Amino acid sequence: MRHILSLDQGTTSSRAIVFNERGEPVVSAQREIRQFFPQPGWVEHDASEIWSSQLSVALEALERLKDARDGSGLDSIAAIAIANQRETVVVWDRKNGRPVSNAIVWQDHRTAAHCDALRARVGSESLVRNKTGLLLEAYFSATKIKWLLDTIPEARALAAQGRLACGTVDSWLVWNLTSGASHVTDVSNASRTLLFDIHKLQWDPELLDLFEIPESILPTVVASSGVVAESDARVLGKSIPISGIVGDQQSATVGQACFNAGMAKNTYGTGCFMLMNTGGKPVASANRLLTTVGWNGIDARSTPSYCLEGAVFMGGATVQWLRDGLEIIRSAAEIEVLASQVPDTAEVYLVPAFAGLGAPYWDSSARGVLVGLSRGTARAHVARAALEAMALQSVDVFEAMARDARIDITELRVDGGACRNDLLMQMQADFLGVPVVRPQVTETTALGAAYLAGLAVGVWGSLEEVAGQWRAERRFDPTFSEDKRLAKLDRWRMAVDRAKLWTQ
Repeated sequence: MRHILSLDQGTTSSRAIVFNERGEPVVSAQREIRQFFPQPGWVEHDASEIWSSQLSVALEALERLKDARDGSGLDSIAAIAIANQRETVVVWDRKNGRPVSNAIVWQDHRTAAHCDALRARVGSESLVRNKTGLLLEAYFSATKIKWLLDTIPEARALAAQGRLACGTVDSWLVWNLTSGASHVTDVSNASRTLLFDIHKLQWDPELLDLFEIPESILPTVVASSGVVAESDARVLGKSIPISGIVGDQQSATVGQACFNAGMAKNTYGTGCFMLMNTGGKPVASANRLLTTVGWNGIDARSTPSYCLEGAVFMGGATVQWLRDGLEIIRSAAEIEVLASQVPDTAEVYLVPAFAGLGAPYWDSSARGVLVGLSRGTARAHVARAALEAMALQSVDVFEAMARDARIDITELRVDGGACRNDLLMQMQADFLGVPVVRPQVTETTALGAAYLAGLAVGVWGSLEEVAGQWRAERRFDPTFSEDKRLAKLDRWRMAVDRAKLWTQ
């Protein structure tokens, strides 16, 4: 039995999952990583901790594989796959491999004012939109990289000397897995930087000039599925092909077998991320969604699959806020029980715009609001409002996506940690008005990368074989009348309006 070691490096934890040829998780390990908030709107990681935690769980999973019934330990690993939090950037010294600062996380909004200034330049926003499919927002990597180059002492001089390397988290992991032999990123991660032409599939000189970023610090762009490097034998105990690299949300789309145009999935993680496969041609959004590269390299085709995407910044992170900030729950698992104690929110709405609003609003000046409070409001109402907020934000994205694609999306496949919450999934179906389908394997982010890696080394022979392994575990059908659903959405959007433009 051959296995794929899938490294799933996320915003709140690093995980390693070993999958077998049936696409089933065999063993896994996980470790939380810290986030730092040095100023309001700033979010950072210790890049060294990202690597040490990812290495630790990889070694732990490989050790557990020795005792697995269908495992034979390290020798059964056919390839390494990487799925990673996107847009987060790391800058490090090529000479010693050490990061020169903390990583700036995708949630960070320190460069919002710079984005505003760039938007004021005639033609800048259309240039970015037309070439990258993205919006000129602090969410993406380019202004974070510029900030680091402008702020780290002598950074630009070191870059000119060829000393600095920069990349998203996938690049940082590959650099360490190969002991500095490979500096690469795949097309899906490159497409999230604001520096990559998604039509020509290359770093773009005009965009590099706009953001004042030297191409010399950036990684080589490679396919999502294909052998692009080999790990140093000293790192994991054996040299293993690295043959799958993909951003976490595109990876989950593969893991959900959304291979046909019009198929959509939503991942409930730190944020909520909805992607719909649009096929071999990018679809421009008229509703402030993102056009992004899905993946490429499968079946030796040069044309990638493209996706429409809507990103909600605060998903599971809202539940973390209830736990760590308000302390009304002790663990994330408690929220379903607490929220079930009341039949509704009693007209309480939580808009968790703690880091601004993502799609389709894109308002970095918005801030969180809790409205509709009365003397009868209890912890359970707030907990239920937090769950509803995850579902309602996703409805806003879903409806914008359907308008852009000009199709009726007939179901939504779901994954991520919070999709195990039955109450949340029923809310999602009720608010959407279409069925929500949860798969048997909910670790679809790690699974998608594993599929891409395995396709490259012959563990699986085709996308059709991969799609045949997808199985539904539960289907949630809507129970709301259309009038009730629309009334709920109207009240939600009134609450969203109160959150907008708060810091302006």
